[in-house]
Amino acid sequence: MNQNIDVSSLGCDVRLSIKREDLLHPVISGNKLRKLKYTIAHVLQRSQKCMLTFGGAYSNHIAALAAAGKLNKLKTIGVIRGEELAGIYMENPTLRFAKQQGMHLVFVSRAQYALKDTPAFLKSLHENYGDFYMVPEGGTNELAVRGCTEILTPQDTQYEYICLCTGTGGTLAGVVSSLKEHQKAIGFSALKGTFQDQVVSKYTSNTNYSITDAYCFGGYGKVDPVLIEYINTFKKTYGIGLDPVYTGKLLYGIFDLIKKGYFNKNSRILALHTGGMQGVAGMNLKLKKKNLPLINV
Repeated sequence: MNQNIDVSSLGCDVRLSIKREDLLHPVISGNKLRKLKYTIAHVLQRSQKCMLTFGGAYSNHIAALAAAGKLNKLKTIGVIRGEELAGIYMENPTLRFAKQQGMHLVFVSRAQYALKDTPAFLKSLHENYGDFYMVPEGGTNELAVRGCTEILTPQDTQYEYICLCTGTGGTLAGVVSSLKEHQKAIGFSALKGTFQDQVVSKYTSNTNYSITDAYCFGGYGKVDPVLIEYINTFKKTYGIGLDPVYTGKLLYGIFDLIKKGYFNKNSRILALHTGGMQGVAGMNLKLKKKNLPLINV
């Protein structure tokens, strides 16, 4: 579903719509459903019984994989960054949910986590947990990119700009792969840097895209009162909730670029709402401890 957003007050003659990928599934929302679609099918086809992946304390990917595993009767293991969480993880909304979905949580130090892609670390995981299908942090692999090529539909060829937030770069790679010649994708990095360019170029030869980290608000998972106020105002004005890690930064960036006249006159812009709303509860706990305004849900 594409929802039109009135941006006439910004003083620039463009049209903006939001593709509500967040409404695809009540738990496995947005790009996580797209990313896991073919991965789950592959695991089931191979008759494997277990998936193992990696993530942080508020990871959308951890929550989505846990839920997808339960739905498909697959065992799931989540290797979580931060051994200090072992005794308090039930206080964390994301990890509590993952546990309730049946995911076995393994807490490792940040130093160990940094070694997660090394053969020695993976070997130790197999020795401890047996056979499993390994899903990368964030879910990005060839199967995930394939799923993300299906985000845009024939109806979406009317848009000249496709804007989306990007973390690992998998969703962006899939979208760029499916662009038409008259379209350009803009990836709004949720963290400092534009390394996602390497991921995109790995999966497609299309070059009609750009990546900006100008709206990352200082880094991954970092927010400030300006962003919180924007998210709350957006919800009040348009009735659409945004998360502070990804989509909040995306829409903030789009609105700012519109005001600055970045988009051509009469341009049609499609913003992808990739979900991630499960992370709001955890972020609000952090904001409350810092005596900062909370995000309205």
